[in-house]
Amino acid sequence: MSRRALDLILDHVRAEPSRTWSIIVTIYGDAIVPRGGSVWLGTLLAFFRGLDVADGVVRTAMSRLAADGWLTRTRVGRNSFYRLADKGRETFARATEHIYRHRPPEWHGHFDMLLIETGAREGARAALEAAGFGMPLPGVFVAPAGTGVPEEAASALRLDVSGSAEEQRALAARAWPLEQTAEAYRRFIATFEPLAAELQAGAALTDLEAMVARVLLIHDYRRIVLRDPILPSAILPEDWPGLAARAVCADIYGRLVEASERWLDENAVGEDGAPLPGHPKITSRFKA
Repeated sequence: MSRRALDLILDHVRAEPSRTWSIIVTIYGDAIVPRGGSVWLGTLLAFFRGLDVADGVVRTAMSRLAADGWLTRTRVGRNSFYRLADKGRETFARATEHIYRHRPPEWHGHFDMLLIETGAREGARAALEAAGFGMPLPGVFVAPAGTGVPEEAASALRLDVSGSAEEQRALAARAWPLEQTAEAYRRFIATFEPLAAELQAGAALTDLEAMVARVLLIHDYRRIVLRDPILPSAILPEDWPGLAARAVCADIYGRLVEASERWLDENAVGEDGAPLPGHPKITSRFKA
């Protein structure tokens, strides 16, 4: 087959600063955790050879991730096995709902607004952003009505805010970086649509190529989705590209999953020396 689409994606990855460590976290969250969580270092080295990343670069990235608390290492004889530490599992678990399921909150026609005094803002800001709140002004946080308020903001003054559809969209645009997120989605579509077109036309990838393409797909999509507040469509810009990007991602993932899982069946080795068993729910991703 023509390798042009996949080569363009690989060029896109190589043009960025080194992100080997981040791709490793994606591999674990997307492929290894569902198979039990711990995998032989040799499996990862084999994967990264598909990206033309040297073994030494991967070993260094693994060591740094372990030192920073993202991975834990186990030695069995002369072989090293790594699994995501609590820090890594929690990070990817929060992203899982956004990545594989699209469930915007129900829109009740108004926002919950919280007003927080200066002294309490910094302590509450991270928790509010993690809960889905945006910040249109310093000390002012908004979210679609019904969004849970974290304990860190329990003492905030709460208001109910409504208005016309135009005013609601304008408030959302001030509260969240929607234009930057939209532009990231457009770049994602431009990067991966050629691969989608080739796969739809019947082009085939090797099992390793399918695994590489799957991980890079989720790696790129994950970084955007984590910045996306996943708002109801009623308060998003009318030309919001998030749904189109998700459709591209879901289509490619569905076409790659069989071959990529076959590569894992043959190459993902656990601490007992046996292949890591697959998980049946993998094939249902993006379908809920």
